[in-house]
Order: sequence, then C-alpha cells, then structure tokens
Amino acid sequence: MIGMLTGRVESVESDIALIDVSGVGYEVRMSSTDLGRLHAGQETRVYTYMNISQDAVSLHGFLDRDAKMTFLQLIKVSGIGPKVAQSLLSTLTPIQLVKAIADNDATALAKAPGLGKKGAQKIILELKGSIDLNTIEDESVPTASSSRATVDNGSEQVVEGLMSLGWRQQDAQQAVAEAIADNDIATPLSDDDVPRVLRFALTLMDRGRS
Repeated sequence: MIGMLTGRVESVESDIALIDVSGVGYEVRMSSTDLGRLHAGQETRVYTYMNISQDAVSLHGFLDRDAKMTFLQLIKVSGIGPKVAQSLLSTLTPIQLVKAIADNDATALAKAPGLGKKGAQKIILELKGSIDLNTIEDESVPTASSSRATVDNGSEQVVEGLMSLGWRQQDAQQAVAEAIADNDIATPLSDDDVPRVLRFALTLMDRGRS
C-alpha cells in the first residue's frame, strides 16, 4: 500500500493532483480544500489511502494527517465511500466534522454534495462515541496543524462570493482550485489575490456553462 508521497506537483485539476515522484506521476484524488493549496511546480508531501474496488484502484490524498484520519473514520460507515468522504472534507474541516458528529448536527454534515440528511444521520449514529477525538487537533491550540483553519480564508471568501451569485458550493470550490492552479497563484491568498481569483473562477464557470 502507498501511505505517503513526496514530490513535485505536475498539475492540479478539478478533483485530482498529479504528483511527480522521481519521474513517476501519481494521480491523487483530493478534496477541493487541499487542491486549493496546491499549484504546479510546488514541492509537497501528501498522505495517501489506496482504495481497491472491483472496478478500479484509486489513490486518495490529504495534506494533513488529521484529514486522512477523519477520512478513514468516515469510510468505516456503511454506505459511505471514498467519494462522499472526500466531499465531506471539501465542505468541513476535520475538527468541524468531529464537532458536528458530537453535536448531532446532521444539517452541517448534509451540506456535503452527495450525502443528504439520511446519510448524515447515519454517520452520526455509527461514529458518535467511537470516533477518535484525540486524533484531531483542537482549533484553540495555536499549533502549526491547527493553524490550517485560517490557511484558506481567501479561497473561502471567493467560494462564498460565487455562491452568493447562485453557483453551487462544489462547483465554486472546483473553479477556485482550478483558477489558482491555472494562474500559478500562491496560497494562502493575499487580499489582492482574492478579486483576481474571483474573476478567473467566474470566467471558468461561465465557460463551462456556455
């Protein structure tokens, strides 16, 4: 099994990053949150999980250990596959997911595309009391790991701006990730980059609609 990759980002697409590790390119499926933190040419370390099914073999990646641990907890739930687990991690941070489960907040979980209210309730039923809270850093502790909650503030502003214009959250997140990657914009976004990324993302989304 492949548990981690260290290499150079070759390209970033809507749901996949291509990581060059010593001349071998690995296609890694990642959440839009993590993809928004990557750009071509960047050196990175990605924690991975290999999913083997009857139809295909896929590699799922995470920039933080907490995200991988949360993902592994989620796919233990019957009916919750890697795709839905990644969708949850595109919508909520690991600590937000844990808190939603602890607080019986099915509404927060159901915001993830492809899940729905029944699926959210199932996650709460099966994981509440059993999910390992100790694996997730508390946001109140000023550690490098927990500081990621502020890493994507600029990207989140752009996503919220697109949603206010009527776009779906998942589409907005993918467009932002593509806009950042296509234009080689560093993350976290600066205040000056926020309007630029918004313009680029709108162009991408309008092009896809036409």
